Amino acid sequence: MTLDFSRAAQTRSFNSAEFLCPKLWARSITRRKASLLPLPHAIQVDMEVSSQEPSPPELNLEEITRKITFLDRWREIFSYHRLGTNNATPQDHEGNPAAADQAGDGTGTPPPRGQGHWPSRSLPSIPRPSVISSASAGSPISPAMATKLQQSLFGNAVRAFSHDWERAHFQFHRPFSDLAFALEVEKGGPRSIQMAVQAAIVKYLLFPRKGEDRRPHSLRDLSRQQQERALAAVLTDVLWASGAAQKAVVCLVTEDAYVARAPDHSRGDFTERLQLFEFSEKEAAEKFIRDHSQCFRGEGSRGVLLFLFSLILSRTFERLQKDLDTTTSHLLQPSAGGFLCRQALLNLILTGRASPHVFNGCQQGKAQEPLHGVLARSEVGYLQWGEGTSAGDRPSQVGSMLKTPVFPVWLCNIRGKCSVLFCTNRQLLSDWKAERVFHLLFYSGQPLQKRPLHLTVDTHSHPWEGDGRGDGRGDGLSPGRRFSPLEMAIRTKWREATITWHGAGPLF
Repeated sequence: MTLDFSRAAQTRSFNSAEFLCPKLWARSITRRKASLLPLPHAIQVDMEVSSQEPSPPELNLEEITRKITFLDRWREIFSYHRLGTNNATPQDHEGNPAAADQAGDGTGTPPPRGQGHWPSRSLPSIPRPSVISSASAGSPISPAMATKLQQSLFGNAVRAFSHDWERAHFQFHRPFSDLAFALEVEKGGPRSIQMAVQAAIVKYLLFPRKGEDRRPHSLRDLSRQQQERALAAVLTDVLWASGAAQKAVVCLVTEDAYVARAPDHSRGDFTERLQLFEFSEKEAAEKFIRDHSQCFRGEGSRGVLLFLFSLILSRTFERLQKDLDTTTSHLLQPSAGGFLCRQALLNLILTGRASPHVFNGCQQGKAQEPLHGVLARSEVGYLQWGEGTSAGDRPSQVGSMLKTPVFPVWLCNIRGKCSVLFCTNRQLLSDWKAERVFHLLFYSGQPLQKRPLHLTVDTHSHPWEGDGRGDGRGDGLSPGRRFSPLEMAIRTKWREATITWHGAGPLF
């Protein structure tokens, strides 16, 4: 039935309260439908609604039309959050201006403040697993491949991922903010993978390859679309490197299971629903990941696990076994009811090879067994420090292949927690003059951090000439007791450097 609003306005008026309360709106619609029905039926319908409510103030037809337009705009917003039709209009999930390149002009310039966005606190967030149709062009995972995948991760096919792994995905902070370049990271095992990808994102944003014009004016000058583009490019780079620059395999979850779960197979596992997409061209792989970015960044998507599976399958089981040695047979280790990443997995993301150790080349163990380290200079570096770090423990000492990378970006493992340290000056590691005094930025991934931490490093001043906390202090304390863990990690690269903290104390 088509409603005649001019007649409805004459019969029964609209009021603003009805537009703000769904129950009042439903009652109002019922009454207005009744006003357009024949009289006996109208009386019967109106008896269902209380007739003792006070009469609201009347609105004219123009006001009615404005209110209906207002409701249509809300319907679009709820549709975008998958509460209605499948509307793909981009919205900033934290209420900041949506990027103009998402709105349609493609410039990346944010719209005027207060326009084109709605506060997300008033909108419900409903996690929805990102799945694709079983009729997609990929190949379903085979039973043998699903078993090998589990064995490569856990050493057997019985164990299952904990909740922190299941919910982990690649979600950026809000666009055009101080942390627009940064991923929101989880606690537990997935954090290491997220931060390793984060280091690659920083490298991608700060140091584009020759002929590429994509560097933003600053790391905070990123729209939602630029964030998605960076994530797709970085995931593709990592997968392509692990595939020896020959192929990349992308794993997505489908609606149907392809593998019957064996009796010893873990419950709650979703590997039997994986569909594999193999690419022999890097550009095609990147476009595919960009088109399916929601499968990696959406809440409930299991994006980190899908990337982990893609990483292993791109490397192939044969290459993976050659990368490992007698000290490491699989990529995850149990810890406190969950699983943590072994060094081989971090090296696979950083270098494209699952080397179990951080020293240069190959060495021999105590029993003369071969130990596999890093064979080539990495584009993104690695620093580590912990209470148990010893100068005499050769396997734990980071070699120059990781300590002095191609670009001044480091994944830092500080007391078992990963973070990212970087410099915006590309010449830092290629010009000795640039290493005299320079600035570093640090992202810890902690929820309380609202902007990158700024540090100044002076490699030519002596600690005892600075703040009095150096080795010449004579207080009997070890360096690890006098300096923060981050300072100790930096000093594994620049020994006896003086570090100045800007705007924050040595909290990390």
